[in-house]
Amino acid sequence: MPETILVTGAAGFVGSHLLTLLDRSGGTAALAAWRRPEHGRPDTSFCPPRPTPDPTHVAWHEVDLLDRSAVAKAIADLRPTQVYHCAGAADVRSSWSNNYTTLRTNVLGTEHLIVALRDHAANARLLIPGSALVYRPLSTAVKESDHLGPVSPYGLSKLAQEMLGLAAVRQNGLTVLVSRSFTHIGPGQSPAFAVSNFAHQIARIEAGQAEPVLSVGNLEARRDLTDVRDTIRAYQLLMSDGRTARPYNVCTGTAHRVGEVLDRLLDGSTADITIRQDPSRARPSDNPLLLGNPTRISEEVGWLPKIPLAQTLSDILNYWRSVIVR
Repeated sequence: MPETILVTGAAGFVGSHLLTLLDRSGGTAALAAWRRPEHGRPDTSFCPPRPTPDPTHVAWHEVDLLDRSAVAKAIADLRPTQVYHCAGAADVRSSWSNNYTTLRTNVLGTEHLIVALRDHAANARLLIPGSALVYRPLSTAVKESDHLGPVSPYGLSKLAQEMLGLAAVRQNGLTVLVSRSFTHIGPGQSPAFAVSNFAHQIARIEAGQAEPVLSVGNLEARRDLTDVRDTIRAYQLLMSDGRTARPYNVCTGTAHRVGEVLDRLLDGSTADITIRQDPSRARPSDNPLLLGNPTRISEEVGWLPKIPLAQTLSDILNYWRSVIVR
């Protein structure tokens, strides 16, 4: 039977990078990409351009994951052998005001996909990219064995998503790989996320499109930051070598203060910029430290991050500069 790799959410930040990596990795597997139908996409005024693979190498399909029958038909037609489930609501800060949408999208969409795989492609390997926000906040590096206790609607939705996958392993014998990914950043990320937002503001200021004042939220939080291009490489390795129903942290093991990251971005700019605190950017609940222990994925799968933070930040800033001047 020919191999078919499916990426859901393939037009999104992580999905687009992953799809491009899979295309460049070669191989004989057919690539299929799902994105939301036009009528089901959120009404946004701006969406950054993202990497795209050779269009002749990928079969694109518009599938609404909240439409159970449409998902079942699409899986029955495709019969994928590998599925990277990258679709879903990803904005933590907005999950408090959009908790219904966040939970419905991440939990119900995943349930529909799992049921369709159970019924029509039970031998497929399914990767569910989870989140470090399923953990209870800790003041030390988090291991996979540490207690779970999400403090945001987004984190709750990701824990429920993970539990659906693990239940499918126990009850239906599906092969499900689970990551608990820490903060990942890179070119093409929405400015709804802090680092991309900083770089976007700097690029607009440099281009004369905004006053030289940069609005920020909490700069004291410390985050374990991984380049998205390292994150998707971890997903590819987990798909091939990960153990089913066993969560893996995807992280660097080093935390950076958000203010330090901003300072690095400002060091790369020639503009004279003033920093202004904006209370509206604060989250109702924010972990002061989000730091992971990457020992398990390093020892069992052989993954280590390769891209230094300095390169990631430079790439993000240059990305926004190229977008702003278009």
